[in-house]
Amino acid sequence: MPEAVFFDLDGTLADTAPDLAGTLNRLQAEHGLAPSPFEQLRPQVSNGVRGMLGVGFGLTPDEPAYAGLAQRFLSLYAEFLCVETRLFPGMTELLDQLDERGITWGIVTNKAERLAKPLVEALGLAERSICTIGGDTTARAKPFPDPLLYACRIAGIAPTSSLYIGDDIRDIVAGKAAGMRTVAAAYGYLGSHQPIDTWEADTIIEHPLEILHLLGKS
Repeated sequence: MPEAVFFDLDGTLADTAPDLAGTLNRLQAEHGLAPSPFEQLRPQVSNGVRGMLGVGFGLTPDEPAYAGLAQRFLSLYAEFLCVETRLFPGMTELLDQLDERGITWGIVTNKAERLAKPLVEALGLAERSICTIGGDTTARAKPFPDPLLYACRIAGIAPTSSLYIGDDIRDIVAGKAAGMRTVAAAYGYLGSHQPIDTWEADTIIEHPLEILHLLGKS
C-alpha cells in the first residue's frame, strides 16, 4: 500500500476548465472577439495560459503580443479562480478514504503557487493536503521530477512509496523520473497529442475511485 498519493491539480483533482475557459472568453470579449467553443478549450487546460492563448488568439509564447495577453489573462483568472471549478466526481470520496486510511496526500501542479494555493483553499482542501507545490515552487517544473521530490521531502515519505496521478504525459514523465508509481487519469484533459496508452504510466484510470484498488486493503 502506498504511504502517499500526490495529485496534479487541473484535470486530475479538480475540473478547472470552466473557469479557465471563462477567463479566455472575457479576454476575447475585451478584444472584440467571439468566444472560443468550450470543447476546443477543454483539452488545452493542462497547457495553461499557453494552451488558452493558442486556441483563443492563435499565439505562441515567442510572439510579441503574447506576454501582455498572458499577463492580462492571469490577472482576470485570479479574480475568477473558483466560480465553477469543482472536484471531479468521486474525488471527494477518494480523499475521504485516504484520510480514513491514514494515507498522506498532496498536490503537485504546474500552476503558479500564487494561483494554486488560493484555489486549493477555495476548494476547502488546504488544511487537509500535506502540500500544494506550484510550478514555480522549485527551480524546475514538471516534466522534471524536482517538485515531486520536494513534495516527498515535505511529507517525509520516499518517492518509491508514493503514487502520482496526472492527466498529461509530463505528469507521468515527472513521476517516473522521481521514482514514483504513476497513474494516468483518462477522465482528465489529456492535452498531449500522444495517446494515453503510450505514456507508459503504471496504471490508467477512468474514474478517481479506481485509485482505491491500488491502495490495498483498508
